[in-house]
Amino acid sequence: MKKTLILAGGGHAHMVCLANLDQFIQKGFDVNVIGPSEHHYYSGMGPGMLGQIYRPEEVRFATKRLVKRKGGRFVLGKIKKIDADAQTIILESGDALSYDVLSCNLGSQVPKDMIKGDLNDIYTVKPIERLADAQQRILTLGKEKKITIGVIGGGPSAVEIAGNVWRLTQIPGMKPADIKILTDKSLMPNHPENIRRMARSSLEKRGIEIKEECRIHDIKTGIVTEQSGKEHDLDVIFLAIGVKPNRIFKDSDLPVGPDGGLRVNQYLQSTTYSNIFGGGDCIYFQDRPLDKVGVYAVRQNPVLFHNLMATLEGTTSLIPFSPGSEYLSIFNLGDGTGIFHKWRILFGGRIAFRIKDTIDRKFMTKFQAFE
Repeated sequence: MKKTLILAGGGHAHMVCLANLDQFIQKGFDVNVIGPSEHHYYSGMGPGMLGQIYRPEEVRFATKRLVKRKGGRFVLGKIKKIDADAQTIILESGDALSYDVLSCNLGSQVPKDMIKGDLNDIYTVKPIERLADAQQRILTLGKEKKITIGVIGGGPSAVEIAGNVWRLTQIPGMKPADIKILTDKSLMPNHPENIRRMARSSLEKRGIEIKEECRIHDIKTGIVTEQSGKEHDLDVIFLAIGVKPNRIFKDSDLPVGPDGGLRVNQYLQSTTYSNIFGGGDCIYFQDRPLDKVGVYAVRQNPVLFHNLMATLEGTTSLIPFSPGSEYLSIFNLGDGTGIFHKWRILFGGRIAFRIKDTIDRKFMTKFQAFE
């Protein structure tokens, strides 16, 4: 009987596997790819899509089309549970899929604990598709009246969202808008002072208000309430308070790390189940906790591809994943400028954004070509 490989999610850590899906097929393995959408959006270009720097088709991969072209099977659906002992995945639809080897790249999600009620005019920064919805909502409201937009959170994501929202409100025909960042700490607290200063200066020069030490109690459509009882009336709300791994692993009683991510060893392999692997934001790398940034998912690509093939074939040894040295960070400030940081090199301006734009477009071009 043929062995079956399931790729749960079509994210950054599975790009090499998807590009080389035909190699699994040629070796006699069945491959199923499960995804909640026919497309996968590149998070690094999400804020730029919100600000209309990029069109939606420029920041996404046609996962379903690629899988079918390579000879695999694409399954549209969301995973409810992983039964590791039975080697079965249960979908929210109730359908079950069996596997011999499983690789998880299920990404991360923004906690919604503070949201009371529905999500009308409230947008989490993930999934990235929601930013396209937010863009259209702002364009509709902003042409009718002056609106107030709030970004909850103070990290890089909040900075990029606020900057690109500003860009969106500068489109001809839009009425003036008030934009404010509400954060419980300081702006970009986990970054060097020079980065914090540059980000603050860029935002404040454009009239974006930054309210620090703002502890949020709850969020409802149109209103954000602080623990002090103070309320902020907002027409559109973005939630950018950090991300956590998918809850599926914890709900499935799989070994997880303190953040709830699938606990994996140096081979990106479950510490308990040798036929389960994972990469990207959804894992907890037990050798060294990793930041939730796309660069690690990209670096995990060749390791996952090799180790999945090796496990299916049962002939070659696994190779370890090394996180590597400090990674490059470039932030898109939404006004055609960015902030570049790696090692001791730090600078801002249009050159920084052009470098980011070139890197991102090259990455997209490389993998979109396989479609």
